[in-house]
Amino acid sequence: MASIKLILRNDKVGKTGEAPLYLRLIKDRKTKFISLGVRLQPNEWDEDKQRVKKNHSNSARINALLAQKVAEAEGQVADLERKKSQPSAKKLKEAIKGKAATNFFEYSYARCEKQKTTLSPATYRNYVKYLNKFETYMGTKEVYFEDINVTTLKDYANHCSKNLNNNNTTIHYSLTILSIMFKEAQREDIIPVTLYPFDKFRVKKEKGKRNYLSKEQLEALIALEVPQTGKAQVCKDMFLFSVYGGGLRFGDMVELQWKNFNAADNRITKVIRKTGRQHSFKLGSLAIEILNKYKTDSNQPEDFIFPLLEYSDQYFKDNFFRTRETERHNALCNFHLNNFGKTLELPFSLSFHLSRHTFATRALNNGMRIEHVSKLMDHSGIGITQVYAKIINEELDKAVDEYIG
Repeated sequence: MASIKLILRNDKVGKTGEAPLYLRLIKDRKTKFISLGVRLQPNEWDEDKQRVKKNHSNSARINALLAQKVAEAEGQVADLERKKSQPSAKKLKEAIKGKAATNFFEYSYARCEKQKTTLSPATYRNYVKYLNKFETYMGTKEVYFEDINVTTLKDYANHCSKNLNNNNTTIHYSLTILSIMFKEAQREDIIPVTLYPFDKFRVKKEKGKRNYLSKEQLEALIALEVPQTGKAQVCKDMFLFSVYGGGLRFGDMVELQWKNFNAADNRITKVIRKTGRQHSFKLGSLAIEILNKYKTDSNQPEDFIFPLLEYSDQYFKDNFFRTRETERHNALCNFHLNNFGKTLELPFSLSFHLSRHTFATRALNNGMRIEHVSKLMDHSGIGITQVYAKIINEELDKAVDEYIG
């Protein structure tokens, strides 16, 4: 026999001091909560009498509504128990709500699997990772879209910050993945468009700082002697090649093949992984010097220019293998670069992506037109490149204050 009771969830008190009122359903020691859309101050609720106290301005109206909701719920439960001898708590909740409630995690995980072939491997893994993170916080998979409200999101964000030491950017992405699942469910007409708590609570990303190597720091890195055993020298050369060769991202650098290089006009032509666009640009003399270090008579067109990866058919045929191998070697490269940075006593952690920032700031500092820099970096629009122009202007302002005053 199921039991029904009104419960004020004092564990979900919001900033206004109000707590949500739920209809609690217990069946076979399993509990389900159904939101009633009513929020009260704790001192406005009489737990024993199951009524709103008279100190609430609308107590009579709300009590009438609650009595009706309880009566309807008890009727639905009685009807279902007559038709089916052992209905589950989930089925009873669905009957009371008047429609089948959609389990958030069941839907979201299934959605990820359905989109697995269309999402990039990294995006797919991030979706699943952030869903797992939210599931761990909730402590159960028995969570329905209706159970996730503004209070839930605020409590989750607070948990991420205080217990997991996440910064605002990480919290932002943790909530964004949940938001995406709500939007997908709405698009499929599984939940109503009114059911979207993210409009009322958001966490903004932190403003990131784009570090780059100054002229002096870059010269110090070039002069730095690194171990010739292992991959340290290859990682250093790849970083410098990116600085002098269009600011290529690690994923494109690591899989550069000799067939991508046209020696007749010193040009690299390659489909960029992030954008899917074919990109072609001419190399300067410093980039050619680095490339020539790895050129031998035995080089085959399919061989990777920089010997970090080993060529295999699986690499280009299996996207998940390709992404995993790229991330693994990126971590190795960043390990060596971080050590170089520590040796040079850089004021920031040196990672491969700084080669891209360094290329952009050097090109602009040397007078290259911003639209040319944008084209070389394969940006989708000049607005992205203007971030680097802003950095140059800030550095110029700083120099004026320091040297001209």
